[in-house]
Amino acid sequence: MPGNSASIETVIALLAAEGYGRAEPAILQPADVFLDLSGEDIRRRIFMTQDAEGRDWCLRPEYTIPVALDHIASGSTEPAAYAYAGPVFRMRSGEPGEFAQAGLESFGREDVSAADAEIMALTIETTAALGLAQPRVVMGDVALLNALLDGLSVPQGARRRLMRAVVQGKGTDAVEALDPPTVDGDAAHAGLLKALEGQDPKAARAFVEDVLSIAGISTVGGRSAGDIAERFLARAAERENPVNADVKTLLGQVLAVSGDPDSASASLRALADQASLDLGQHLDAFDERTGFLAARGVDVGAIAFSSAFARNLDYYTGFIFELHDVRRSDGKPVAGGGRYDNLLSRLGAKRPVAAVGASLWLDRLTEQA
Repeated sequence: MPGNSASIETVIALLAAEGYGRAEPAILQPADVFLDLSGEDIRRRIFMTQDAEGRDWCLRPEYTIPVALDHIASGSTEPAAYAYAGPVFRMRSGEPGEFAQAGLESFGREDVSAADAEIMALTIETTAALGLAQPRVVMGDVALLNALLDGLSVPQGARRRLMRAVVQGKGTDAVEALDPPTVDGDAAHAGLLKALEGQDPKAARAFVEDVLSIAGISTVGGRSAGDIAERFLARAAERENPVNADVKTLLGQVLAVSGDPDSASASLRALADQASLDLGQHLDAFDERTGFLAARGVDVGAIAFSSAFARNLDYYTGFIFELHDVRRSDGKPVAGGGRYDNLLSRLGAKRPVAAVGASLWLDRLTEQA
């Protein structure tokens, strides 16, 4: 990638000056972690291969998971800051499958709001150093939306469907996903679902497992009888207690909130108060992050926050953001990132590790320069 060599050195030098040491994880990575933890968009674009023992490997589709795996393997329990730049490999329509990516990751910092602001500010500074002085900045907050769903006691099945619809960019229309889907199998399973209504959960699970055992079913699509039983129980629970109209209305109003962070925070506080929901802790953290961004020189009034904004990766747990070049006609981001506090534990870390980071697509930045 000769065309990107200068930009790679620019990124590494800038981030090294901020205390981010260079990380260089292997290009060949175990495929299972990406298949389990990455979003659907990356899972279907991975270049896969197998070794002589039949184990699945893939060419590195992104850097965050490999950098996290190397950090865990190091055994370090101290806060760490990493920068990276190099090739990643992903099937992309109309774009090369090998392309240059750069970025930064921060692990273990307890000052969450300040760390979030640092990552976004450094990402903006890095894109400026590569020639994009005024990116369009879009921001969301997964933690805020999850706290709202917790407060409203939205069932897990409905919750998963809603979040999937949000990731798909359906905006306020995502609330339609709260209704249980009507599929051909519902009629066939109606008797079983009816039998489960009102039963003790433990007895209901045993009943479903017995039915599956009698039918000679042990696994379906890789799911065990226990997993299938849990899905039947969740479906039965939704039939008994569907998401009510008031909850749908409130979620629609929340997903419609957009604007600069300060105005969005005020709107979200008003909606929370109206619904008697305690989101104070999350909104205080939201406002604190905005303050740290302003202190780092970021024009917070130009940030476009949207409650309905989501990034297509499954491991985000908190604030998320993207940078866009308004000169691009395809709408694809030139940088993006956010907080992912659960990822290192899911990758095998022995204790929870706070984590936040961002990636930059160097080919998209340099082609407009």
